[in-house]
Amino acid sequence: MFLFLSKLIPLFIYPLGLTCILLGVAIATFWKQPRTSAIALALALTILLIGANPLVANGLIRSLEGQYPSLTQIPQAEAIVILGGSTLPTHPPRPWVEISEAGDRILYGAKLYREGQIPWVILSGGRIPWQGGTTTESADMAELLQSMGVPKTALLQDQTSLNTYENAVNVKRLMQANQLQGPILLVTSATHMPRSMAIFEKQGIQAIAAPTDFQVTTVDPYAGTLGFAFKFLPDANPLKLTTKVFKEYLGWLTYRLRGWL
Repeated sequence: MFLFLSKLIPLFIYPLGLTCILLGVAIATFWKQPRTSAIALALALTILLIGANPLVANGLIRSLEGQYPSLTQIPQAEAIVILGGSTLPTHPPRPWVEISEAGDRILYGAKLYREGQIPWVILSGGRIPWQGGTTTESADMAELLQSMGVPKTALLQDQTSLNTYENAVNVKRLMQANQLQGPILLVTSATHMPRSMAIFEKQGIQAIAAPTDFQVTTVDPYAGTLGFAFKFLPDANPLKLTTKVFKEYLGWLTYRLRGWL
């Protein structure tokens, strides 16, 4: 039930969900309480415009991605841990396992394995029941990594974790079962890294952040006179980024209240 509620309730707090609630209030009060309706409409528009603003979205993303910079060299480690959330199951008409936007986690994990001489890769991720699929995320990641030259004998799988806390708990068990003392290279999206590092460290795992899937870079995507105007225009992609930041901070608060970090 916690898993279901943790996915459902935030939908009403994210910018788009909150905007929809306020629009519903505006419709319900339009005839009898026009002042309330107008306030709700104004708030809905304000939230949508701020949340979909590129400057706001990029600033919020930097507050997370700036906490753990990318690796400049590959440190010594006993294992690479790749967190799930980056694959799409083989549902027709997909011919094979596909990667989502966070698929950089798998690509970067394979690169670290090939270049870092690290003996083990731990894949952590189950499959949320209502998402369907006959395989787990860890199994999908294993299939992709093997196609990129990572041998099956180097892979360890946690096929049951459904959130970041369970990722850390199950990885710790796998490490203990295989007598791995650490440190480990923790591979996940840069926005997800602060919460992940805090949870893994809470479990007593010596983790080195290896972030990937950066959303904001040093190159300005709105450079020049023409691009400058787009910095102030609402767009769906900035709204998605803002929602991603909300998800992380809400997750941080929830995990803190549960004593997981």
